[in-house]
Amino acid sequence: MASSAEDEIEETETTAVEEEGIESLTNLKELDLYDNRISDIENFKTLANLESLDLSFNKIRDIKNLEYLENLTNIYFVQNKITKIENLGHLKKLINLELGANRIRNLENLKNLNILSIQSNRITKLKGLEGLINLEEIYLSHNGIKKLEGFENNLKLRVIDISNNFINKLENISHLKNLEEFWASNNQLSDFEELDSQLKNLENLTTVYFEGNPIQSENQATYRLKVKTYLPQLKQIDAT
Repeated sequence: MASSAEDEIEETETTAVEEEGIESLTNLKELDLYDNRISDIENFKTLANLESLDLSFNKIRDIKNLEYLENLTNIYFVQNKITKIENLGHLKKLINLELGANRIRNLENLKNLNILSIQSNRITKLKGLEGLINLEEIYLSHNGIKKLEGFENNLKLRVIDISNNFINKLENISHLKNLEEFWASNNQLSDFEELDSQLKNLENLTTVYFEGNPIQSENQATYRLKVKTYLPQLKQIDAT
């Protein structure tokens, strides 16, 4: 376990965070313990100055024991075994939450965030985002979402990634005037007219991804021209 001026601890092979080795590092700002076999979040109570916590690629099932870490701004719990978003309400400074590749079914107990990454989970419905009025980026790819909804209060959104879901209609996003990037590859979108009703008046929109949808796969010869006709403000369509 390496420490640089008590600012950061990086990867080590461990199954638990030993209190004896970490309790004296009261000025620690970054703690990276990704890719281990840690199953419980514990022994962080003296790390009041911690700003970034990375416990990705472990075996954590529950988000807990973070009550002393009120200065956390970034949490990375990617690829664990987490089933529920909980015990984060007291983290008033938290702006970036990354929970990709877990077992989460519902969006709940969320506040304050600027960035939410929750790809490759088990979400089927977009509910629980109403409190995230400062949300700027949301990453929801590889879930089981069937309807585009729930963004009524997220007026600061700049990036939406809804790729690899089951959405068959563009709707409920025409009010997102700050939207710059909309990623919706590999869904079931088939109606070009929905580009007109939902995206045409979004003047800040520069990038869209629709490859793998019927509007692309069934209209390969004219697809790009049609998208550009409906959305002349675009600078990028798909990866090329």
